[in-house]
Amino acid sequence: MEELPDLSNLSHPEKDSVIKMLWEMVVELKATNFKLETQNRMLEKRVKKLEDQIAKNSGNSSKPPSSDTKPPRTKSQRKSTGKKSGGQSGHKGHGLKMSSTPDHIEIHKVSSCDHCHHPLGLEMAHDFDRRQVFDIPLLALEVTEHLVEIKECTQCGEDSRGQFPSKVLAPVQYGDRVKVLSVYLNQYQLMPLQRLTEYFEDVFGQRISEATILKFKNQLSNSLEKFECQVKDKLIKSSVVHFDETGHRVKGKRQWLHSSGTNSLTHYASHKKRGAEAMEAIGILSEYKGRAIHDFWSSYYKFDCDHGLCNSHHFRDLTFLEERYDQTWSKSMKRLLGDMHKAVEVSRERGHSKLSSKAIKKFEFRYKNLVTRGFNKQPEIKPTGRRGRPKKGDVLNFLERLHDRKDEVLAFMHDFNVPFTNNLAERDIRMVKVQQKISGTFRTQEGADVFCRIRSYISTCRKNSVKILKAMTDALQGRAFLTC
Repeated sequence: MEELPDLSNLSHPEKDSVIKMLWEMVVELKATNFKLETQNRMLEKRVKKLEDQIAKNSGNSSKPPSSDTKPPRTKSQRKSTGKKSGGQSGHKGHGLKMSSTPDHIEIHKVSSCDHCHHPLGLEMAHDFDRRQVFDIPLLALEVTEHLVEIKECTQCGEDSRGQFPSKVLAPVQYGDRVKVLSVYLNQYQLMPLQRLTEYFEDVFGQRISEATILKFKNQLSNSLEKFECQVKDKLIKSSVVHFDETGHRVKGKRQWLHSSGTNSLTHYASHKKRGAEAMEAIGILSEYKGRAIHDFWSSYYKFDCDHGLCNSHHFRDLTFLEERYDQTWSKSMKRLLGDMHKAVEVSRERGHSKLSSKAIKKFEFRYKNLVTRGFNKQPEIKPTGRRGRPKKGDVLNFLERLHDRKDEVLAFMHDFNVPFTNNLAERDIRMVKVQQKISGTFRTQEGADVFCRIRSYISTCRKNSVKILKAMTDALQGRAFLTC
């Protein structure tokens, strides 16, 4: 930096020139400082955003466990019951018990005395010691040959033939039990087609082609068309329905699998979109007038029905705010929601249909105070000088949800038919993620649609304690399990 001249020896014009130079330097430094401060604020926000992304895991957000880079520290919301792990006193066991009607009996004879070696081959046994072995019989395909009689008429001399059963259409074909087992293993147990063909060859000694299994799946799916309409109609008429969606891949491209369900019904549908366009096309939410339980995805609010929010999602969000933003009120809010849930469960066990008005007022008072406390802890949002409203951030957005959607957050407390969480929907779509891990993608849109329809049927049957293989066989024979 240049040394400044001695101002006492300068003329007025020279002093003015130096002052002007200094002022320009000050202006330039101020501009540089403002630019650096602006960049620093932007970088701080970016670092904070990236740190928040890294800090999110399956325990404090909606991210799936498969995305965790390391297992999150366990922080279960469950409270200890004081009971030891394992079977409890009075629990009915399910171990092997001896059968009173064994299929086979093998007698192992005594040839000589264990003590004096006297021959005992001709002696009768006066008692038996018993042991039983449970095993699977040798598996093999049974072949049933159908013969139709051909008779010559003694009157006119012409031949007459009997009729094959309506299901026997080809000279050689597979029966319904083979069809059902192959579809069950592929669609429910998620065994890939290639491994399934190997399974049939190894276990039954008969290799079934992949194309044949695909034909079986299409046959079952076509037989379930009426069932799917019945399920959709019954869901539309239900008072409470759980909704969720998850990404999956069809022909290598991302699509969305939409789930709608109750304790006794399940419906799946695959669509290219996640939002309202897909929900309209599926045709359940567009007609639904009950209460939809979901995870606050904005598209659900485009439909004219009541709403209920999943408090498992709120627990995870509150945990994130506590960990990343040091929001002490969030821990108290988790405790309050847990207390509400426990009060509802206790009241339900006692045969009550709702909480007392006194208990509701007390809980709502605590809820309102905690939300207000949360708002008071937040710094004032300063204008950025840019167009539009400044961003509120994770904490304020969540607080506004708790405030604006209070009736939906606490719906479970006012109506015992409303569940505390949306876990039913999350359980319904869990195996879809497993299917994606195994197979990666559906090769065709038709394959994705067939999967959705068959899984809807199997899930609905299982919820109603209907035996799956029998229900699938009935469906192939035109007697699909219906829920009405």
